[in-house]
Amino acid sequence: MVCSQSAASRYRRPGRRLAAGLLAGFLAMLAPAAGAVILEGVGHAVILNGDLDSARAAAREAALRDLALRYEARVSTRETMENGVLTESRVDVATQARARHVEIVSEQRTGDRLRLVVRADMTEPPAICRAAEAARLKKRVAITGFPLLQPDQAQTGRLDDAGEVLPQRLQAGLRDSGRLEVLSATGLSLFGDAVDAPTWQGNDNRLSNVARLARELGAQFVVTGVIRDLGFTDPTAWDTSVWGGFKRSLGAVDQNRRFVVDLMVFDGFSGSPLYQERFATEAEWRTVSGRSTGFASAGFESTAYGQAVTRTLAEMTQAVVDVLACQPFMTRVVRVEGPSVTLASGATAGLRPGDELHVYRSARHWDALAGAPELRDAGVSVTLNNVHPEFSSGRMPKLAGQVNVQRDDLAIIW
Repeated sequence: MVCSQSAASRYRRPGRRLAAGLLAGFLAMLAPAAGAVILEGVGHAVILNGDLDSARAAAREAALRDLALRYEARVSTRETMENGVLTESRVDVATQARARHVEIVSEQRTGDRLRLVVRADMTEPPAICRAAEAARLKKRVAITGFPLLQPDQAQTGRLDDAGEVLPQRLQAGLRDSGRLEVLSATGLSLFGDAVDAPTWQGNDNRLSNVARLARELGAQFVVTGVIRDLGFTDPTAWDTSVWGGFKRSLGAVDQNRRFVVDLMVFDGFSGSPLYQERFATEAEWRTVSGRSTGFASAGFESTAYGQAVTRTLAEMTQAVVDVLACQPFMTRVVRVEGPSVTLASGATAGLRPGDELHVYRSARHWDALAGAPELRDAGVSVTLNNVHPEFSSGRMPKLAGQVNVQRDDLAIIW
């Protein structure tokens, strides 16, 4: 992802002030808006042993690859010569395009072959951040629980654990990306009432409990959300009557099930929102009675619905990674003694001896004690000389008292 460095670098000048509540939102806007183009792709698959669901999934993946290549592909060649003789010739085709809002346009079966046409929004891959220093560091992210808006919808398939399991899956995906430090708080919910989430905010659009949770966990960002819909297209499709079971056996009912989730990312220092998006998919829920006993269970993932949910979770994971890629790396000052400063992040975040972090003073005005802290460039930097796994320390060119640097101030790498 690429952020404009010119705007970010202005904050390095001594005396420059910025409100932390505006900092996160402004930096988020520095990333170029992603363009989307609606395209169609074609995929083919062979139906083995009558397994239409597996063939459909394979054809869908093939169609998505076709979409990506149609939209934006990079082709590179590599040839190896030894003593004037060509020993290896290789062509690599790669794309970073992402498909969103995927829908099946048509499905055609001819014998044991399946042809699928899909339509999707192809999103331009964001460019790489010029803020290379921050891009190499792992920012700390806390993942909280995702409450269910309509718990009754979770009864079929026993998906009432979705509020904890979904963020656990999201947490695992973010950790596997290798670009973030992920902290688990999946047993906690930031919203007292999922119906109004995330509207429990102050007048400045901040979630007051985000900053409190982030401070307790030592997180720079907080990821949360709400599961809006797990219902069926036809509410009677899975009733327990004999007639209902008979209709399902004949395929006479619409067994599609919806999955709708609101995903939100907040700046942990100010509580300000960085990103919010609704992710939705729908697929057939067809499972043997008793096989699906929980969200993301083996029985759940054997269904077309479970596979669609898994793909949506991958999209959500990538969205979080993309949003945070261009954010600066920020950590708290936990101790100050003369010119020596101790920070709350260390080697696990990617910090190394010799790294230079700019110090910002954190303060609140007497008439806005509940508001976001104001950050003022202290005009000094900390150069690290000791780096431990969870904390690090370094020295400033001036005594802390001369520049009024204190505990809870912030050290930032852009």
